[in-house]
Amino acid sequence: MFDLEKIIRPNVKQLTPYSCARDEFQGKADTFLDANENPFGNLNRYPDPYQRELKTEISRLKGVPAENIFLGNGSDEIIDLCFRVFCNPGKDKALTFSPSYGMYEVSASVNDVTIIKIPLNDKFGIDYDNVKNRLSDEKLKLIIICSPNNPTGNCMNITVIEKILSEFNGILLLDEAYIDFAGQPSMKDQIGKFPNLIVMQTFSKAFGLASVRVGMAFAGKEIIRYFNKVKPPYNISKINQEAVLRKLKKTEAYYSQVAKIKADRDRLSKEFAKLTGVVEVYPSEANFILVRMKDAGRVYDYLVKRGIIVRNRSSVINNCLRITVGTKTENNRILKALREFEA
Repeated sequence: MFDLEKIIRPNVKQLTPYSCARDEFQGKADTFLDANENPFGNLNRYPDPYQRELKTEISRLKGVPAENIFLGNGSDEIIDLCFRVFCNPGKDKALTFSPSYGMYEVSASVNDVTIIKIPLNDKFGIDYDNVKNRLSDEKLKLIIICSPNNPTGNCMNITVIEKILSEFNGILLLDEAYIDFAGQPSMKDQIGKFPNLIVMQTFSKAFGLASVRVGMAFAGKEIIRYFNKVKPPYNISKINQEAVLRKLKKTEAYYSQVAKIKADRDRLSKEFAKLTGVVEVYPSEANFILVRMKDAGRVYDYLVKRGIIVRNRSSVINNCLRITVGTKTENNRILKALREFEA
C-alpha cells in the first residue's frame, strides 16, 4: 500500500522551510515594512509566494481545489522537485520511457538519481509486462509518463497507467503538457483516487504563454505541502502571475486557438502523407506531428536554408522530424517548401 511518508527523503521531512515575511501574519494590510523592499515603484513588492489569486482562477477553470494545486517556474521546476523531494541522491532510481521528453533524464542526472529507460513498443505505447517486474524495487521512487508523449504525439493507455498506479508504492508523475490538444481526458480528476499520482500541465502550450514559465501540478494536499516546503519562496514573479490571470479572463481565445491548431494539424498530416519523401506520418494528439522521412537530415538542412526550423529527432527515432503546427501561413510555407524540395 502506498505510504507517502515512506518515500519522502528524510532530510526533506526534517527541513524547516524558509519563512518569508508575508508568511508571518494573517489578514489584510496596506503598509509593508517587513521585507526590506524599496518603497518606490510598481514592481517593488515581492509577489504572493503561494499565488493564491491565480490558483483560485485555475481552480475554477480546471475543477481542482486550490489546495491541490502547485505552481512551478515552468514544468521543469516541478520535475526537479519530484527528484528532490522523493529520490535520495546516489541511492534511489526513477523510471521513464523512451523516446520521451529529454528533461526527465537531465533532471535525474542533476540530482544524481539512476534513470531506467524502458523502450516504448512499435506503436509508441507502454507494455505493462515490461514494467511490472520493476514496480517492487524499493529503490524505485518515481515513474514519469508523458501523455500525449513528446516527440511521438500519442496518448498513453489510461488503463495501463491506472494499473501501474495501483501496484506501485512510489510516485507517478504524469506529464500532460499537450492534453489540451488530445481527445483523451486529463487524469487530474483522479488524484483523489490515486494518492501517488501527480498530474502536470502547463501554460506554455495551448495557452500560448511559453515565455511566462508557469507550470501546474495537481496532487494530494500532502504532496503539495512538501512541494511548498522545498520550493524557493517567490518562484513565480508578479509579472508572470498577472500575465496568466489576464489570459484566464479571456479563455475564448484559448478555445479558438486550440480548435485552429487541431484542425490544421489534421490538414498537415494529410498533406505530409502525400509527399514522396515521407515514409510515415504518425497520428498526433498534440500540437506537433512526427514525420518519418526517407532522408530526414537532408530535409532538415534544406528547411534551415529556407529559414524554416523544425526539430530533427533522428537521434532518438530514425529519420524523423517533429514539426510544430504553426499559423496557417507558417503551415502553408512549410508545405510549399517540402513540395519544392521534391520537385
